[in-house]
Amino acid sequence: MAGYLDRIGAGKVLIDKSPLSYDWIPPELVGRDEELSDIASIFSRIENHGTSCQAVILGPVGAGKTVLTQRFGNDIQRHLEGRRKIVVTHVNCRNHPTGSQVLQQIALSLDSRHPERGFSSGEIIQSIRRNLQAHEKHLLLILDEVDVLVRRDSSDLIYKLLRIDEGQDKSGSLSIILVSQDAALMKYFEPAIISRLGHSNILKLQPYGSRTLTMIAEQRAEVACKSGSVSKKTLKKIGEFAAEVGDARMAIELLDAAIRRAEKEGRGEVLPDDVQPSTLRNASLEPAQVDNLSKHQKLVLLGICRRLKKAEEISSGDAQKLYQLVCEEFGVKARGYTTFWKHLKALEIEGLIESRSANASEGRGRTQHITMTNTSPATLESRIEKEFLRG
Repeated sequence: MAGYLDRIGAGKVLIDKSPLSYDWIPPELVGRDEELSDIASIFSRIENHGTSCQAVILGPVGAGKTVLTQRFGNDIQRHLEGRRKIVVTHVNCRNHPTGSQVLQQIALSLDSRHPERGFSSGEIIQSIRRNLQAHEKHLLLILDEVDVLVRRDSSDLIYKLLRIDEGQDKSGSLSIILVSQDAALMKYFEPAIISRLGHSNILKLQPYGSRTLTMIAEQRAEVACKSGSVSKKTLKKIGEFAAEVGDARMAIELLDAAIRRAEKEGRGEVLPDDVQPSTLRNASLEPAQVDNLSKHQKLVLLGICRRLKKAEEISSGDAQKLYQLVCEEFGVKARGYTTFWKHLKALEIEGLIESRSANASEGRGRTQHITMTNTSPATLESRIEKEFLRG
């Protein structure tokens, strides 16, 4: 019976799993030469001491925003070595959604011994600045998914960071790149922030096309797999499927799944038939995102997912009824309407659901209609149910 484990480590196709991770940074970006040139132009003065630069990178999920900024950060560090000491700090605001958490991550990136508590935001900002000045460093701060921070905790921290050198003897402590999939990000900022960021410093990424997505899959396969194990036809099919949403993550996911199918069958070659679009084809959020939700947020989302597997949308009233049924199913006391509504808004802030307001079909007033376009309801339903069934 233990023979089923024989395939683990067999590696008939795969020799290195890391290039199939979303976090892997390729040595060269495919299909983003023009965008790299644009961001280099925005940061053309960063070599000069006393100078700071700002940029805003917008684009849909899977358009390569994160990898673009990380590739640029690594390249600019090497390019300016010996001329200006650049420290790159990347903070994902979905994982650290409050101003204090973001500041703590910045401080820890500069000093791993920085205390976790006991300082106000203003004190931490000045500590960050003193650290940079003392070591003659310039911080390139990348705030990824910054819309989550701004919607949840306002834009106050962005304003403070942009003014970090105001009233000080020296300037040029910090450059900042804001990254978001929200095309309307700038509407959250007051005019003073927009003015400092600069209208000409906004870079909008378009979704990838079929040819580029094929090249991305090929680049990953060349590093991850044995030579010749993934055919050109297989890679082309991956690019064509992923092009329907223009999402590089979808291309990587399809490649990963195709490799697993081939190895499961004991083959050393990945065939076009191994590329099979799943229910995740329209997904743009990672299912693991639900793991950080509170218990009742998960129960609210579970009820919504069950309905949206079969329907295009659900009213907020029906969502509450389903939440109550789910609570009864798992022996949990349901919270009241006000708390339910707060959980609903929290799920929207996380990007897990979208809502629109419309006139109520019965009686007066307006009701909220909930949809889910960023991920697969069935996938989230399964993930949440497994957690609760484990107890």
